[in-house]
Formats: sequence, C-alpha cells, structure tokens
Amino acid sequence: MYFPLGDEAPEFQRSTLDALRQPLETGAVTLHRSAGTVTYPARFQLVMAANPCPCGMAVGTGRDCTCTVLQRRSYLARLSGPLLDRIDLQVQVERPRSAAMALAEPGESSAEVLRRVMGARGAQRERLAPWGLRTNGDLPLRLLTGPLRLTPASTRALDASLDRAVLSLRGYVRVLRLAWTLADLAGQSCPGTEEVDAAMQLRQTAEERRAA
Repeated sequence: MYFPLGDEAPEFQRSTLDALRQPLETGAVTLHRSAGTVTYPARFQLVMAANPCPCGMAVGTGRDCTCTVLQRRSYLARLSGPLLDRIDLQVQVERPRSAAMALAEPGESSAEVLRRVMGARGAQRERLAPWGLRTNGDLPLRLLTGPLRLTPASTRALDASLDRAVLSLRGYVRVLRLAWTLADLAGQSCPGTEEVDAAMQLRQTAEERRAA
C-alpha cells in the first residue's frame, strides 16, 4: 500500500510526521488505551516531497527566495532526523534547464521498467525463500551480516560511515537492502562496490552531499 503525503510534507506538524516512525519501522501500529492494547497491520510505502523553503525559491543561488534563515530552518526541521533515518531514498531534484531538456535522451518505457521490476522481484523471492521472506525490504541484520554478507571490499566506505557515526545502524541496514535491490534491477547475483556506493548516494541528504 502507498501512503503518499504528496507535496509540501513539512506543512504537516512535526508530531504528525513523527507518528509515522513506528509503522515505518515495524509495519504495524499499536494503540494503547485504558481498556487495553491493540495492534493493526500497517505496511506501506511512504512517498514525501518538500520544497527547499516555504516560498519554494531557495534553489540555485536562492536570490528570489523571500524566506528568512529562521523560516527555512523551522520549515525543514519538521522532517526530524529519526524520521529521515527511516527513509531509504532521499533525492534532490534540481530545477530543469531548457538546454538539458532539449538534449535529453528518451528514457525507458513503462513496459521496460515493469519487466525489470518484475525480474528483480522474482530474483528476490527465489533468493529469500529459504528464510520465508519475499523482498529485500524484509531483510534483517542477521542475514545481511550472515549468509548474505557482502565482501569487505564492497562495504569499505559503508563501514567507514558507520564507524564515524555518519550513518546509524538502521541506515546501514537500509543501505545494504537498497544495494541488493539495485543489483537485482541490474540482473546481478550480488551487489558490488558500485551498488553499495550508489545506495549510499541515494540515501544522503543535501547537507551530507555538500559536506562530503
């Protein structure tokens, strides 16, 4: 199930957004009331989008932005660190340029993308069947550091990020899951350095990219 917040996710209250942390982590929602406790299944795919600031013009040089520094910080602070830590992909979309659009090559058709996705899902089901799992998103740490452990060479940069506390253990696991998915989409039997590095890049925030 998809749960898109659509555009302007920071317009929601921070408490509302942080309420998504539990179901994103466990795939369930637990409600505690005086009469008892009940747990409901809540597995979904979260899709959010946000402008760089309330007015939406803090892109490029940001000369047209009318927001104060405090307004920008307050706006983006609604997306808390613990929430972002549970988001696998964080992609910064740049403002399109006319020249780039004129020179852009046609992308894959929807049918081609569907074939690749179905092939990747099939590879996941076959690989994970011995453990009763179906998708890479279900992979626990014990498998990623056990039977499905990658070579030290391919995870060197990822391990360094964990050691320097640039990446949390939760983030470490999510990068490895994404690396397996990238390998599946490419028709490879196992992720290598390229897939792990790509998964790390797809997870980085704009601030982390600038600091790198």
